[in-house]
Amino acid sequence: MSAPFDPREFRRALGAFTTGVTIVTARALDGTPVGVTANSFNSVSLDPPMVLWSLARSSRSLAAFQSADHWVVHILAADQEALSNRFARSGEDKFSGVAIEAGASAAPLLKDCACRLQCKTAFTKEGGDHVIFVGEVVAFDRRDVPSLVFQAGKYALATRKTDPSLLSGKEPRESDISYGEDFLGYLLWRADLHFRNRVTPQLSAQGLDVDSFMILAMLMHRNGRSLDRLGSGMLLQSGPQGIAERVDALIERGLVTAKVQDAASTVWLTDTGRAVALRIHGALQSIEADLLGRLDPAESIAIKHLLRSFIVQTDGGLPHPWQDAT
Repeated sequence: MSAPFDPREFRRALGAFTTGVTIVTARALDGTPVGVTANSFNSVSLDPPMVLWSLARSSRSLAAFQSADHWVVHILAADQEALSNRFARSGEDKFSGVAIEAGASAAPLLKDCACRLQCKTAFTKEGGDHVIFVGEVVAFDRRDVPSLVFQAGKYALATRKTDPSLLSGKEPRESDISYGEDFLGYLLWRADLHFRNRVTPQLSAQGLDVDSFMILAMLMHRNGRSLDRLGSGMLLQSGPQGIAERVDALIERGLVTAKVQDAASTVWLTDTGRAVALRIHGALQSIEADLLGRLDPAESIAIKHLLRSFIVQTDGGLPHPWQDAT
């Protein structure tokens, strides 16, 4: 007799366990390729090498997998979320437009995955409303890229934890944890300081500060902005006066020009200003590549996702600097 669990709550409880995301493929008896997205994957044995996964009895592909003597488990890379969604849906040609390769068996191989495990069916076992497939791995390949993760019903990224003592070179005291190595303000300030220390020399070489470069960058994105629109995207502590002073300095250097349009003065990027902005942009891309190259590939992706999430969740209505808003 089944336990009186609320199915939705039970599903949420299981979602507390973080898993990877896989696509399992095979060929039906008539040669038709089949594939499903599954996170019910696990290792079974190293000697012999065996893995398992499970498929719902309600799946349209169940009969095809039960008749197949080989199947492939594809552990997806972090950038294959769209592919996961495609194979999670039913009632369509999932392989349409998807590049596949030949492998050790007739089961199709998908490209650019973090890992691919080609398996020969060992046995199947009843598992309630699912069927469990156990297979022996006959061939595999892997790429050193971050994997796609699923947690609490959503896609996620996994990254390694950092020892707080590494920030100060010593064991953190309790006071350090409360207002130091583990304090968000300190972490954001310290990260910004490290980045600016690399960026500032590039700007100084062009006779610019961060705010002056931001004016050029905003005009690169959308040329012809009023001082108010430039100010709304930057919000300098010095206010409108600070924007005007920097624009005047840029005009004097020939990097921007001011024109009267619709009875209002607008600021435009000159060809010289565009060349300077592009030169700095190229240097900043090199700095970014170097800094992110010091991290694990998964950490490089995770840090950007976490910063975007933090900005979205804490946004108090500040305009985006690229928006042409008043």
